[in-house]
Amino acid sequence: MIPSVLPTYARAPLHFEKGEGSWLIEQDGRRFLDLGSGIAVNALGHAHPKLIAALTEQAGKVWHLSNLYEIPQQQALADKLVETTFADTVFFTNSGTEACELAVKMARKYHYEKGAPDRVEILTFHGAFHGRSSAAIAAVNTEKMVKGFGPMLPGFRQLPFGDLEAVKAAMSDRTAAIMVEPVQGEGGINVASDEFLKALRKLCDETGTLLILDEVQCGVGRTGRLFAHEWAGITPDIMMVAKGIGGGFPLGAVLATENAASGMTAGTHGSTYGGNPLGCAVGLAVMETVSDPEFLSEVNRKASLFRQKLEGLIATHPGVFEEVRGQGLMLGLKCVKPNTDVVKAGYGAEVITVPAADNVIRLLPPLTITDDEISEAISRLDRAAIAVATG
Repeated sequence: MIPSVLPTYARAPLHFEKGEGSWLIEQDGRRFLDLGSGIAVNALGHAHPKLIAALTEQAGKVWHLSNLYEIPQQQALADKLVETTFADTVFFTNSGTEACELAVKMARKYHYEKGAPDRVEILTFHGAFHGRSSAAIAAVNTEKMVKGFGPMLPGFRQLPFGDLEAVKAAMSDRTAAIMVEPVQGEGGINVASDEFLKALRKLCDETGTLLILDEVQCGVGRTGRLFAHEWAGITPDIMMVAKGIGGGFPLGAVLATENAASGMTAGTHGSTYGGNPLGCAVGLAVMETVSDPEFLSEVNRKASLFRQKLEGLIATHPGVFEEVRGQGLMLGLKCVKPNTDVVKAGYGAEVITVPAADNVIRLLPPLTITDDEISEAISRLDRAAIAVATG
């Protein structure tokens, strides 16, 4: 008999009933150090007092209005995003997948309105993950993502990640946009080089192609800058955001320049829940915290400390781990042993990690993790490694 919850997830047998900062408390009382943050969602940890206050205050006023009316909380968050980023305008969604759908529509509509309706192809990269909608899986086009869901939506072409010559060779008069994650999350914590991102920006400028950055997982302070592309000193035309921006509340957004968004006029896109007062109130509290330069400086300091300790962990367990990769507090440990074994051993050591491609475990702690908690994370990962090594 099929379960009442559609069985599309391979869930761990854990039942968390409470969260406190970097910690998750199981029903049986065990305290797990959370290095997953709901896959980079709980940017400020669990039950952050500022987020609780923002949500509680708004919950006592109005939850939902629909976008038939002006929404002050939405306007305030949009203004904050425009103030702190490259963007001139923002559309709010509920998830990264929805943000991907709009980014694709926006790029194609831009060229249509510019008199180039055949410019519909979007170049993407191997190892990418942009969501699980029909367009998002077509953009990635791996067997794991698309098997059984055909026919695939046309208009996407996948290229080797980081290979500029392959991008140049693939460009044509049908190319509408290049879509890339500055740091691939699901793909195994693969960081695009500054040189690659700068070259993509230059190529787009030269050809009138739009540059779409997917910062759903790597954005909102995760890499030590407000958004990861800032390390390369570039700006996109369109950017997808979600996960950390809501701090745990479902919220996403598409940020764009005025030029890139010029085709999106009244009636061309919409969302029932996107930009609702509850989500935007929480999102504004997140952005006010994470955009503070002192906060980001602390993220970088803690990231350096964590990486240094992880290097020591690798040296202690060369038969389990072989490499640390990533940027800021978006880190990955490439494993020698199966990464799923390491994740499961972590449950025994009461530490949460997240598997990724290329036999990597992701370490995505709350950006508020403390130095003591970083030391404790290493201790628990050490116990997990011993358990894996000894079978």
